Amino acid sequence: MDLALLRTFVTVHRAGSFTRAAALLGLSQPAVTSQIRTLERQLGRPLFLRQARGVTPTTIGDELAHKAAPHLDALVEIAETGLEEDSSLRTLHLAGPPEFTAERALPALTELTGEDGQGFALRASFGTAEEVLEGLAAGHHDLAISTILPRGALLSATALCDEEHTLVAAPRWAERIDMEKLPRTGGSVLEQVPVVEVHESLPFVSRYWASVFDSRPVATGTVIVPDLRAVLACTVAGAGLAVLPRYLCTAAIERGDVIALHEPAVSPLRTYFLVVRTGTLAMPHIARAHEWLQQAASDWC
Repeated sequence: MDLALLRTFVTVHRAGSFTRAAALLGLSQPAVTSQIRTLERQLGRPLFLRQARGVTPTTIGDELAHKAAPHLDALVEIAETGLEEDSSLRTLHLAGPPEFTAERALPALTELTGEDGQGFALRASFGTAEEVLEGLAAGHHDLAISTILPRGALLSATALCDEEHTLVAAPRWAERIDMEKLPRTGGSVLEQVPVVEVHESLPFVSRYWASVFDSRPVATGTVIVPDLRAVLACTVAGAGLAVLPRYLCTAAIERGDVIALHEPAVSPLRTYFLVVRTGTLAMPHIARAHEWLQQAASDWC
């Protein structure tokens, strides 16, 4: 059986689509379709059921993928490792949200770069959850950190940690707010306080209001900047209130640069996931980074 046909088959099985598989393989869609038909003729059984959007594997297709995929992944690993004289030259391509990746993931992973001859080079890129998952699926990244749980067989996700969100403002704004009324008024006492956010839709503030006050914020964004570290800097400077990850503003709270305006019984949470292309955890450098981040995350929560 032609290994090229099996590789195409496994890629289609994981992608759930001839179109996406073609993009991952660098082939045209007709070429992928032709290869799958050739394999089906050789086996004498259909491997996929064609649907309006994508394909669904048949029972035979699932069975073949289960048997073939681990061996194909191992061959790819052998081929890639064999091209390098020194395993320490392996490069891990990581993608994730800028703040969490910079503040959490990268400091943890840099401990693995070049150490004891078994480390790896590290390349990082930032993007939205949708962008990093698309890049991972297309083969641009090896490991992604996402707040979106991907669906389908192409990508595999593992819960990494939960991020607690905190409502903060500079002391001069905190002094104007009747803190005792805050829990009873559904956040209405904050309507006159400017808002600092990452987007005009106020994603962090809106999520906090819905979770804690069971309402929607009335205020509009006064300062919009697409980086939570910049949101914190503007909040410290007195631009208004913000909802920030606890890990990002803990030091500022301890210094008194900002005040935590409210401590609800249950704080809003956002879950981060470690995501890889299915099967790539067979590659040692990806598996090691994946395991290392999970270990590090036990101290972050």
